[in-house]
Amino acid sequence: MTELFEILHSTRAMRRLKPDPLPDALIAKILRAGASAANGGNTQRWRFLVVKDPAIKQAVQQWYKRAYDEVIGPRYAGSAPPPGTTAERYARQHAAVEYLTEHFHEAPVWIVACIAEEKPTRWSGASIYPAVQNMLLAARALGLGATLTTRHLLYEKEAEAALGLPPGVHSYAILPIGYPMGRFGPVGRGPLRDITFLDRWGETWDIPEEG
Repeated sequence: MTELFEILHSTRAMRRLKPDPLPDALIAKILRAGASAANGGNTQRWRFLVVKDPAIKQAVQQWYKRAYDEVIGPRYAGSAPPPGTTAERYARQHAAVEYLTEHFHEAPVWIVACIAEEKPTRWSGASIYPAVQNMLLAARALGLGATLTTRHLLYEKEAEAALGLPPGVHSYAILPIGYPMGRFGPVGRGPLRDITFLDRWGETWDIPEEG
């Protein structure tokens, strides 16, 4: 079994996925990991829609691509590389995002992470995103590629209608899952000292960067 910290530091977004079908047993393991996560009051209001139907995925992909064409693509084109990466790596990331855009519907399985809640609040995500992270880590441990995407929410009503979500249920992320075309590797992040303060906002901390 891959060690926990190796999994944590190498669970990067895998956007190039093979269309090969996945065993239901692996998806069940991922879902059980999600359902083991923390959630507010242990109310377990999460709901997981597993999508395999090509017609449903293609219907959502139309809105997904439109969001790329109108918002995401131009944003990438006009942005500088984020902390911890280079212009070359950022260009590869952009290419992978574009690939996922075109092939989103070909991922063999989607897990749509939802909450059954009539009126979502600012803290609603605390009851679903820990489950999403658990599922991403579980997919990594199983050697499967996945990524957390919320782009469909730029066209929330249209995408959720295509997914067939009933009133009172809202999606918070889609996880396309499949066998990865590439290899897992370290995530690119900036130094901790640039994002961490001690006791007071803006008070720098000479925190160890390794270990």
